[in-house]
Amino acid sequence: MSALICEVVYRGIFQKNLASRITRGIVLSARKSGRWGIAFGRYGDSPQRNGIPAKDFAIVADTKEELEQNMARYEPKHVDVTICVDDTLAKGVESWAWYGLQPINRLTLPNGTLLMTSLQPFEDLLRDIHKKDEPYTLAVIRARASFSGLWVYKEDHTEVRILGALAKIAPEFLTLDGVCQAIGEMEWGSELKVASVRKAYERLEARQIQPGEGNAEVPYAFELPRWWEMREGVTIPAIPIGKPKEGGKGYVPERNPYFKKFTTRTMRPVVDFDTCVKCNLCWIACPDSCFDVMPDGTFDANMEACCGCGVCEAVCPVESCITMVNEAVFEDNASQWDMWRKDKTAYKTWLTDKITNKKATVRSHGFRFRGQYEEEIKTDLDAGGAEITAGIPGENAKHKTI
Repeated sequence: MSALICEVVYRGIFQKNLASRITRGIVLSARKSGRWGIAFGRYGDSPQRNGIPAKDFAIVADTKEELEQNMARYEPKHVDVTICVDDTLAKGVESWAWYGLQPINRLTLPNGTLLMTSLQPFEDLLRDIHKKDEPYTLAVIRARASFSGLWVYKEDHTEVRILGALAKIAPEFLTLDGVCQAIGEMEWGSELKVASVRKAYERLEARQIQPGEGNAEVPYAFELPRWWEMREGVTIPAIPIGKPKEGGKGYVPERNPYFKKFTTRTMRPVVDFDTCVKCNLCWIACPDSCFDVMPDGTFDANMEACCGCGVCEAVCPVESCITMVNEAVFEDNASQWDMWRKDKTAYKTWLTDKITNKKATVRSHGFRFRGQYEEEIKTDLDAGGAEITAGIPGENAKHKTI
């Protein structure tokens, strides 16, 4: 192997700073090991918009000539390491360019590595990660799905943990000492971050994934016409303007009838309409206009348009009004508001069952009291690998530390 190619999949804008730190750190760490590198972003089919998956790339090579050869491509078609900073992206990317669902491991080479930050067991991750026809390694850094970059950068050491893990995965390109030296010299580096690099290196867990193991769903795809099959005068009809809801109250935006965002979703928002204060923040902040304005002034999330980014939960000022819940506990995309309006008592029972299921809400991005984020991160940074996974049944028996 004469070059190491990495992709970082992240949620656009909100994790932009995190992704750029990771790729920059890869390049600078490689230079400390005497190699060449470059970092760049690509938004051609994954625009860098609020919450929408986007990608950054880093290429490391033994020589300047090998680096230039790899740079000749618009973007890498295959990568040695796929880095997923948020395990709510485990199913993959559904881009605006209508290519359909691109599994998170789609570009990962045979015997390559998919590196994720997650507290989930390997078995739970594989329920979302699509199967491949070739073996690869699933490596996990035991940490919360990082929402770093939400308006103000959250300092949770995710970037340096990933660099420490990469030193374990590809030591021929990134040495542990080289990574530590680079982190120590960066403007956002510190002795504490160097310690986190070494902890991640020591505690990295991995499992060999066999061909055919994982999510067996066939990824949703569009049948794209070849250039010789296209008719003369092809037109694309515009999406009509939205319309008021029943009785002239409320507002429902028109949405593309073909392009559905829910296929990549691993978490969905559950709304407590009884506690909604109608502040409009979920409606304003949603990257894909998922929320319909209802006649009573509350907001119903359209589950065919929702990609599950969790922004609505993060901006909601009311405790437990919006809670992100694991997609696996739902059976359809039915309207929550219609359910609530029909029988409020039954809806409250349904909602309570969903949001009190700790296994279903473990990846929630919401913060329900001031200082919660800082407390959780301190626990994650101080805890050992076995302690972090202690609450996950059977986990310690089914992984290995590499």
